[in-house]
Amino acid sequence: MAVKYVLAPKGNPGDPNAPKKFYAQTKSTGDITLKQISREIAENSTTVSDSDVLAVLNDLTKILNRHLKDGKIVRFGDFGTFQINIKSEGAETEDKFHQAMLTNVKVTYRPGIDVREMINNLKFEKL
Repeated sequence: MAVKYVLAPKGNPGDPNAPKKFYAQTKSTGDITLKQISREIAENSTTVSDSDVLAVLNDLTKILNRHLKDGKIVRFGDFGTFQINIKSEGAETEDKFHQAMLTNVKVTYRPGIDVREMINNLKFEKL
């Protein structure tokens, strides 16, 4: 199967009069829930049920969130690493900085070796 993409025209924010260029954007073919993933894992196992897998995945999500809130980097082996990252406005001095100057808080995911290998072998298809 291939990752689908479309082309979208985008202008240059630094030069509104410049001609638009076309850029590729991935196009989702759907989504999958934790419940569906748990069923798929259970179908490939003779020892666990989909409800057992779902319970573990739900706990995994809670534990991931807790450790990220504690400022930890969460490493999932070959799957990858999750970490909180922030951006902020600049302050003239350290004393003039305040938390309201934080502008972007996000979770960064860095793929592990298995996911990087999958990315390197992706096939693409224009819609």
